[in-house]
Amino acid sequence: MIIMAEIAVLLVRGLINTRPEIRETLHRLRLTKKNSCVVVQDKPEIIGMINKVKDQITWGEVKADVAAALKKRMTDNVAHLNSPRKGFGRKGIKFQFKTGGALGNRGDKINDLLERMM
Repeated sequence: MIIMAEIAVLLVRGLINTRPEIRETLHRLRLTKKNSCVVVQDKPEIIGMINKVKDQITWGEVKADVAAALKKRMTDNVAHLNSPRKGFGRKGIKFQFKTGGALGNRGDKINDLLERMM
């Protein structure tokens, strides 16, 4: 049996002034409101959707205890979270995580962000 990793996907930016295909992909991921989070399996089709909307979201591999805490907060498989204490990052929500912003792949640092949002 293959155990797939779980990925937490968090919508950082809103949906205003986004292209229709980006909005459709976010809708398919069940991310309809800012600061909403879903936990998905690490599958190639999901990764393709994540890469398509990478300028709107942040994601990373979630630990089991954080995933369990998120699942307690979920309604219809979506957790609506608060804004993070101490903010998203020093450059804000318009830049990639590797340059000091909030967008893109965070790796295991997504756990720290999610704990600050719960």
